[in-house]
Amino acid sequence: MPAPSQPPSDIEIADRISRRRARVFTVMGVYFIAGQAIWFSNPDGTSRPAHVKIAAWLAWAVVLLIALAFAGGAFRGRRIRALVEDEVSRANRGRAYAIGFWVAAVTAIALYADSMFEDLTGREAVRIILTFSVGAAILAFGALERRALKSG
Repeated sequence: MPAPSQPPSDIEIADRISRRRARVFTVMGVYFIAGQAIWFSNPDGTSRPAHVKIAAWLAWAVVLLIALAFAGGAFRGRRIRALVEDEVSRANRGRAYAIGFWVAAVTAIALYADSMFEDLTGREAVRIILTFSVGAAILAFGALERRALKSG
């Protein structure tokens, strides 16, 4: 008679969460940035549907930032969270924050230079800066986590 299967260990659960997190963050970062290409191809922000789209984009940005801040098995208990949020993961998160900051700064400089030649509203500038900085941070975290999982 076959032995009954044992429930997965905390380490197996943490490993599965970490791998899924790396994939999800990468996909979400790509979708977040790519979705803005559609918006900027037709940026009429005066209609009611446009206001709903703007609110949805802003909510999405906030959710991504919260996910980046708390992306560690928060609902799985203290032991699993400690395994998922190890030193490497915390270092990767710090690097992702730094990358997001630098992307925001460089994007702001580029938009400032561009504003000398083209009119740009404050809302458009904020949207561009936030999109690229949040997207870059999310993508960086996903890539760093994937790299850590491959080497570890």
